[in-house]
Amino acid sequence: MVYVLCGLFFGLFIPYIARRFAKFMPATFGYALYRIFTPGKSLNRERRKNPRYKNLRSAFLRRSLLWGIVTAGLTFAAVRFFAVGTAGWAVYFIWTLLLLTEIDDRMELLPDILTVPLLIIGFNFAVMNGGWAGIGDSAAGALGGYFIPALASLTLVWKNKDVFGGGDIKLLAGIGAWLGLENLLYVIILSCGLFLVYALLNRRRQGAFGPAIAAAAIIVAFFMFGY
Repeated sequence: MVYVLCGLFFGLFIPYIARRFAKFMPATFGYALYRIFTPGKSLNRERRKNPRYKNLRSAFLRRSLLWGIVTAGLTFAAVRFFAVGTAGWAVYFIWTLLLLTEIDDRMELLPDILTVPLLIIGFNFAVMNGGWAGIGDSAAGALGGYFIPALASLTLVWKNKDVFGGGDIKLLAGIGAWLGLENLLYVIILSCGLFLVYALLNRRRQGAFGPAIAAAAIIVAFFMFGY
């Protein structure tokens, strides 16, 4: 129950944190914490009464509530379906991917301050705890997450120079460190399918690819390592 409440609390703040990232894009972890917890300027009374501001505020609150429910649900599932020794690691993995989803959806950018620690902690998980993939497979997954999309970008750059952004590649490298090389391939294939569905439903040819990668990674993690 404590994990669920923590998940709900964290999820409620995901839109707020993403909004703060969009304003200042921190370069260091310490500066990020400083800006996240530093209150913004208070709005004057006239702006608070503005109907457009009220609509934006209502939409923001609904989005926060939705993220709270989703994060609480996935946190409960992580504690329920992952082994006791890996559940805490799984919660970190899921929370980071959810936060990256909101940031990328808002900015179409995946900050290094979140993707690089994801890779480091994923490999550390393999070293200290045995991980989901083992040390060798974790290292291979991290390398594969970097080189597979990089090679794909080289072959497709003539058609679309932004086929894979640097943030997407670092995110895949981080996920590879957690899931291993074989499961990373499943993530890449599934994320392409999810993005295709998104593009067809929204009639768009381009957009943030990070949310599709994050959703695919969470699905593969539950399917492969949950019980």
